[in-house]
Amino acid sequence: MTNNHSKRQKIFGVVAIAFSVTACSIAPSKKEQLTTSKLHAAQTQQSQDTQSPAKLENLTFSVPAKYQGKTVYKGQPSNNEKVIALTIDDGPWQNTTVQILDILKENNVKATFFWVGQALQQHPELAKQEVAEGHAIGNHTWHHWYKRMDEATAKSEIERTADLMYKTTGVKTSLFRPPGGILNNGLADVAKSQKYAVVMWSQTSADTDPHAKYQVFVKNVLRDAKPGGIVLMHDGGGDRQRTVQALPQIISGLKQQGYRFVTVPELLKESGG
Repeated sequence: MTNNHSKRQKIFGVVAIAFSVTACSIAPSKKEQLTTSKLHAAQTQQSQDTQSPAKLENLTFSVPAKYQGKTVYKGQPSNNEKVIALTIDDGPWQNTTVQILDILKENNVKATFFWVGQALQQHPELAKQEVAEGHAIGNHTWHHWYKRMDEATAKSEIERTADLMYKTTGVKTSLFRPPGGILNNGLADVAKSQKYAVVMWSQTSADTDPHAKYQVFVKNVLRDAKPGGIVLMHDGGGDRQRTVQALPQIISGLKQQGYRFVTVPELLKESGG
């Protein structure tokens, strides 16, 4: 009886020790508990982020007070710094706009697009892509008319486009470019009365020339580049494949000349605005 009792005690003791060792090896340390807790918190946050789509914030492309209601042909960067703004008109446009956006993205360049209301109405997804990829936006009227307009018509051309810009992308802008650069047909006067900066250009690629080869567009831009320059190009209003061909060489050539690319709002802010 005594021997049996002693054996049972020894067996219980061995089992207890084995259980104790196993429990110690399984139980997490405080450090492990902390790490697990942090991992769980991170996974929970990641799950919440995945489930809750990011809110689209409205964007306002404003200009310094000194440029509001004024006509602007170029910037005036401090110390004559080599900054330049590429501006692209008449879109959004099927095929061409996407190709231009891809080139800009590959080269880490931000441009300023001036939208025509009718084109925006036809291609809202392209407009959203331009905004999402960080480009600045300007108003280029609804119809792209050159003709003389009364005040009511000119106002409608600008405001109808501005309304659709906001409804489609959440963008508000203080940048306006009159079609054809025409300043005396009523549009610029209305734009100035609404505190838009009327953005012209200091140099053009001449990419609307139906006969020129794309190499001419490249030559035009590189030859005429100046600090604070505003370059005119087009992604819409016709076949702009030659502009697509020219753009990579324009960008690389300007970079070789030491230029840094900025949007028009950035250019005006860097020009003592």
